[in-house]
Amino acid sequence: EPLFEYSGACAGCGETPYLKLLTQLYGDRLLVANATGCSSIYGGNLPTTPWSQNAQGRGPAWSNSLFEDNAEFGLGMRLAVDQQRQFATVALRQMAGELGADLVKAVIDAPQDNEEQVNQQRERVCQIREHLKQVTTAEARLLESTIDALVDRSVWIIGGDGWAYDIGFGGVDHVLASGQNVNILVLDTQVYSNTGGQASKATPLGAIAKFATGGKTARRKDLGLLAVDYGNVYVAQIAMGAHPLQTLKALREAESYPGTSLIIAYSPCIAHGIDMSKMIGRQKDATGSGFWPLYRYDPRNAHEGDRPFKLDSRRPKQTFQEFAMGEARFAALQRSNPQAAEKLFKRAQQEIDDRWHYYEQMAGVEREISTTEEEEEQPV
Repeated sequence: EPLFEYSGACAGCGETPYLKLLTQLYGDRLLVANATGCSSIYGGNLPTTPWSQNAQGRGPAWSNSLFEDNAEFGLGMRLAVDQQRQFATVALRQMAGELGADLVKAVIDAPQDNEEQVNQQRERVCQIREHLKQVTTAEARLLESTIDALVDRSVWIIGGDGWAYDIGFGGVDHVLASGQNVNILVLDTQVYSNTGGQASKATPLGAIAKFATGGKTARRKDLGLLAVDYGNVYVAQIAMGAHPLQTLKALREAESYPGTSLIIAYSPCIAHGIDMSKMIGRQKDATGSGFWPLYRYDPRNAHEGDRPFKLDSRRPKQTFQEFAMGEARFAALQRSNPQAAEKLFKRAQQEIDDRWHYYEQMAGVEREISTTEEEEEQPV
């Protein structure tokens, strides 16, 4: 059941399908830190909100922070959840006599690796609540207020490329280096969509923007490879319209990964100058031309005799120019300055070829990632 509905975003928006899917997977235990941008406008258009709840009254907990500190804001959510869980664990152990040692042990040691196990944990927590109603001590009331923290939360930091690649990149990099169990979802439109169309570091070679009409002359930042270089970050580049199953796999793998995860999602935008009713087709063309290759990098595979980098899209079958002429952000430069467009499109094709070759090499590398020293167990 989707818990993200009727957002009021532009018709055909490439961002909202990812949010809808995210709530279908983890909506009843989802914590969202949302950077300022399009997703915060259609996500928090108060007094209404598209973030919904199910019949049990459970749904995403959503809050918006600024461009420059949203990553740190989401990291704080993760640290707070972990602290609450530790506090609840201590309080629960102290009441083992009243609640029953077996039930307490089952709650504390319960695996929560999939939704079935999470639901089983919810049932145990409900049993604890029923027992607590019969106890009148202050300790019981304190545990009652924190017991829900023993059900795992799925923490996601969400924003656009202007936040992740540019203004908030320092915070994103800090989170990537933290190793904390938090997920970052970048809704990559390759332009500052909400503020009128400035170019960002995610804007590709040859593309124009509303306030950058000369065509981008520098290659786009490869945020995914920057994260891959850490070695202990799960990274995926996805496009739902091009490969729905790969998108689903990436979101599931990211959430299951016990460390930091980064998902970069291709999100066609009205600022691209396309027919938004054909948004899915544009994603297929972006992948088919090599403009947006799909991959997953899972550090766990390095310890299982497998290669951590998986190249999920096929070798490009069309040229960049064939793809580019279907979007006004590229075609407009061809009309206004054909010589500059020819030069930039040639460079863009070379960059696509080089990047594809590099990705193919990475897919063949058996990279063993060194594990961090086992954390000393802290008394709880």
